[in-house]
Amino acid sequence: QYHRLKLRRGTKRAAIAVAHSLLVIAYHLLKDKTTYRECGSNSLDPQDRARLSLQLTRRLERLGFKVSLESTPLTSSLASTVFS
Repeated sequence: QYHRLKLRRGTKRAAIAVAHSLLVIAYHLLKDKTTYRECGSNSLDPQDRARLSLQLTRRLERLGFKVSLESTPLTSSLASTVFS
Protein backbone atom coordinates (compact mmCIF):
# COMPACT_ATOMS: atom_id res chain seq x y z
CA GLN A 1 0.00 0.00 0.00
CA TYR A 2 2.79 2.42 0.88
CA HIS A 3 4.56 2.19 -2.47
CA ARG A 4 1.33 2.71 -4.40
CA LEU A 5 0.37 5.74 -2.33
CA LYS A 6 3.86 7.23 -2.30
CA LEU A 7 3.71 7.79 -6.04
CA ARG A 8 0.45 9.71 -5.85
CA ARG A 9 0.52 11.41 -2.43
CA GLY A 10 4.13 11.67 -1.36
CA THR A 11 6.20 9.95 1.29
CA LYS A 12 4.74 11.52 4.44
CA ARG A 13 1.09 11.18 3.46
CA ALA A 14 1.64 7.59 2.36
CA ALA A 15 3.21 6.74 5.72
CA ILE A 16 0.29 8.34 7.60
CA ALA A 17 -2.23 6.50 5.41
CA VAL A 18 -0.57 3.15 6.10
CA ALA A 19 -0.43 3.91 9.83
CA HIS A 20 -4.12 4.81 9.77
CA SER A 21 -4.97 1.55 8.01
CA LEU A 22 -3.04 -0.43 10.62
CA LEU A 23 -4.81 1.36 13.46
CA VAL A 24 -8.23 0.69 11.92
CA ILE A 25 -7.36 -2.99 11.51
CA ALA A 26 -6.11 -3.22 15.10
CA TYR A 27 -9.26 -1.50 16.38
CA HIS A 28 -11.58 -3.94 14.62
CA LEU A 29 -9.53 -6.96 15.67
CA LEU A 30 -9.69 -5.91 19.31
CA LYS A 31 -13.34 -4.86 19.15
CA ASP A 32 -14.52 -8.07 17.45
CA LYS A 33 -12.01 -10.33 19.27
CA THR A 34 -10.92 -12.00 16.02
CA THR A 35 -7.62 -12.87 14.41
CA TYR A 36 -6.10 -11.14 11.40
CA ARG A 37 -6.73 -12.74 8.01
CA GLU A 38 -4.62 -11.57 5.04
CA CYS A 39 -6.68 -11.09 1.87
CA GLY A 40 -3.73 -10.71 -0.48
CA SER A 41 -2.35 -7.83 -2.47
CA ASN A 42 -4.69 -8.37 -5.43
CA SER A 43 -7.90 -8.79 -3.42
CA LEU A 44 -9.38 -5.46 -4.56
CA ASP A 45 -8.59 -5.81 -8.27
CA PRO A 46 -11.79 -7.57 -9.36
CA GLN A 47 -13.93 -4.94 -7.63
CA ASP A 48 -13.05 -2.25 -10.10
CA ARG A 49 -11.55 -3.64 -13.31
CA ALA A 50 -12.36 -0.51 -15.32
CA ARG A 51 -10.42 1.77 -12.97
CA LEU A 52 -7.48 -0.63 -12.89
CA SER A 53 -7.48 -0.88 -16.70
CA LEU A 54 -7.43 2.88 -17.04
CA GLN A 55 -4.61 3.29 -14.53
CA LEU A 56 -2.47 0.61 -16.14
CA THR A 57 -3.14 1.96 -19.63
CA ARG A 58 -2.04 5.44 -18.59
CA ARG A 59 1.03 4.01 -16.91
CA LEU A 60 2.08 2.17 -20.07
CA GLU A 61 1.44 5.27 -22.19
CA ARG A 62 3.72 7.31 -19.90
CA LEU A 63 6.40 4.69 -20.52
CA GLY A 64 6.05 5.30 -24.27
CA PHE A 65 3.81 2.40 -25.32
CA LYS A 66 0.80 2.70 -27.59
CA VAL A 67 -2.02 0.82 -25.89
CA SER A 68 -5.31 -0.54 -27.20
CA LEU A 69 -7.51 -2.78 -25.09
CA GLU A 70 -9.91 -5.56 -26.00
CA SER A 71 -12.24 -6.95 -23.39
CA THR A 72 -12.31 -10.73 -23.15
CA PRO A 73 -14.20 -12.82 -20.62
CA LEU A 74 -11.99 -14.29 -17.91
CA THR A 75 -12.15 -18.02 -17.45
CA SER A 76 -12.52 -19.23 -13.89
CA SER A 77 -8.99 -20.69 -13.79
CA LEU A 78 -7.45 -17.48 -15.16
CA ALA A 79 -9.49 -15.30 -12.82
CA SER A 80 -8.41 -17.31 -9.79
CA THR A 81 -4.78 -17.03 -10.88
CA VAL A 82 -4.87 -13.31 -11.63
CA PHE A 83 -7.07 -12.20 -8.75
CA SER A 84 -6.04 -14.53 -5.93
